[in-house]
Amino acid sequence: MKKYNSFAEIEYDLKRLDLERKIALEELKGVKGGLKEDLRPSNWMQLVLNSVGKYGAYLLFKKLF
Repeated sequence: MKKYNSFAEIEYDLKRLDLERKIALEELKGVKGGLKEDLRPSNWMQLVLNSVGKYGAYLLFKKLF
């Protein structure tokens, strides 16, 4: 536990901790936005189409050789 010698030190630490909390909240908002973007149906369809295309190409090459 930190021992404070003056109220100025306490106020300084409180301001610093408040800023750190605000920064963490903004980072969480960014992560939330990124996750929301990743879970959109259009992104899932793109993933499925890419997978189907790769599997189809694999089957085509397998059939040719």
